[in-house]
Amino acid sequence: MNKVLKQKYWAIAFLSLLISACGVDETTPPAPISVSMTPNTANIYVSESVQFTSMVFNSTNGAVIWSLSGTGCSGTACGTISNTGLYTAPPNVPSPAIVTVKAASAADNTKSASSIVTILEAVSNTWAWVSGSNSVNQEGVYGTRGTASSTNVPGARETAVSWIDHSGRFWLFGGGSSWPYHQGAYNDLWTYDPTTREWTWVSGSSTVDQAGSYGTQGKPSPSNVPGARIYTVSWIDLSGNLWIFGGFGMDFSGNGGELSDLWRYNPGTNEWTWVSGNYGLYWSGFYGTKGTSDPSNKPGARYGAVAWVDSIGNLWLFGGQGYDSAGQSGWLNDLWKYDIAANEWAWVSGSDIRYPLGSYGILGIPDPSNVPGPRKNAVTWLDSQGKLWMFGGVGHDSADNAGALNDLWSFDPIALEWTWISGSNIRDQAGIYGTMGIADPSNVPGGRYAALSWYDSSGELWLFGGLGRDSAGLGDASLNDLWNFDLATLEWTWVSGNSSGNQGGVYGTKGIADPSNVPGARTGAVSWVDSLGKLWLFGGYGFEEFASTGQLNDLWKYFK
Repeated sequence: MNKVLKQKYWAIAFLSLLISACGVDETTPPAPISVSMTPNTANIYVSESVQFTSMVFNSTNGAVIWSLSGTGCSGTACGTISNTGLYTAPPNVPSPAIVTVKAASAADNTKSASSIVTILEAVSNTWAWVSGSNSVNQEGVYGTRGTASSTNVPGARETAVSWIDHSGRFWLFGGGSSWPYHQGAYNDLWTYDPTTREWTWVSGSSTVDQAGSYGTQGKPSPSNVPGARIYTVSWIDLSGNLWIFGGFGMDFSGNGGELSDLWRYNPGTNEWTWVSGNYGLYWSGFYGTKGTSDPSNKPGARYGAVAWVDSIGNLWLFGGQGYDSAGQSGWLNDLWKYDIAANEWAWVSGSDIRYPLGSYGILGIPDPSNVPGPRKNAVTWLDSQGKLWMFGGVGHDSADNAGALNDLWSFDPIALEWTWISGSNIRDQAGIYGTMGIADPSNVPGGRYAALSWYDSSGELWLFGGLGRDSAGLGDASLNDLWNFDLATLEWTWVSGNSSGNQGGVYGTKGIADPSNVPGARTGAVSWVDSLGKLWLFGGYGFEEFASTGQLNDLWKYFK
């Protein structure tokens, strides 16, 4: 090292020692606290809720203080916000209709983030397109399992099943698709939060035709999962557990066919349990003595059945296409009750043999000898009095002829009697629509199957779409008509949609209700009713905005 370099080296070393001795801090100052917030804007209808989330950066204290403000409101006139960021709009629109939601850092309240909320006027008899695509055959965006995201969305599908849990979240399982590269059935489980407006992929696979992983019967496990399937049935019990039975899909070895397995999913533990039934295919029913439960009783393998949960938590199952007591496949009309606590099935009503003849009796009069004919892909409701209701499906009429049905039935689980309430006992009836919005004793939906249904808080039954007969009696038309049935007057009202089949959807602007909006005609969609009584539907096979047909993944909300 030459003399000059040595002098520079010692000068630098001396200066460093001097700085250290004087206590000068050379460390980088801490980054300032900052706050982020999502969503940064929102449109929300009066009295509805939206979940805001915040993140605090550069602080060990991640808590925030939420507040509301508006130039046209103060206090609760701006709405309310919880300490978790759940904002609920006021019942009346302020003027101007803008509210600012603010999240301030609890560590430094000068650091904050805010979102602008536009409050929208109440609407009625109007649809809003909420999520998904207005085109057919869209792939799913799964994201990270267990993590909600605004970009997540299930792929297009039909004949899935749905539930709504005690916290108001929507659940979706399985279904199938037939478009290129995605031909098969799913076993993915999803949840949708209507307050955050986000989907979460919870369980199952992102690819089609997965075999079931059954584990040990009666034992939950993180590795258990039902096989992929379509046309299964579902329930939610009084404890908030999700249940499915049967369907057409994959057994333990990946072979496809009719299933007879009963599964329970616990949302708290995120675990499936194989509860009952067989892990293989094509099993016959074990009926035992009618009206008597027994550990050996089991409904046969089937798909396209329908289901209810009664007021004391029993699961009910009716019909479908499957295997009778003799091991023969066909349409069924057997009614079963499953006691969760006892883990036992009881055959309650109908026949143990395929294709039995139904007995309609007298319209409006219950009778022990009444029983609906065999059918699959009907729709069901449970009313506030605990009665079970069923409409339509494809099956056999009173003359033992097969076709699309439009008969409405109720079943009293105490008296164990069926009553034919409305519609025809003859197949393939055209719809009688009357005047939109006006109830009339002569109104009745046409025969149809694979429709969807809701029961609302005001005690009305709702019916949408399916495959069947329109006002002209056009056979196997895809429908998008919305109906309600008043249990007090026993009258149908055509509420929305078209009286002719095979109509495309009118989507409008995502998230905004408009009187001209309407979902396209479809079959095999699924439904929910939210805590405010609004009706929701998802997917199915049908017509999108541009009148192309295929599987759908659009999510809609109906404001009654």
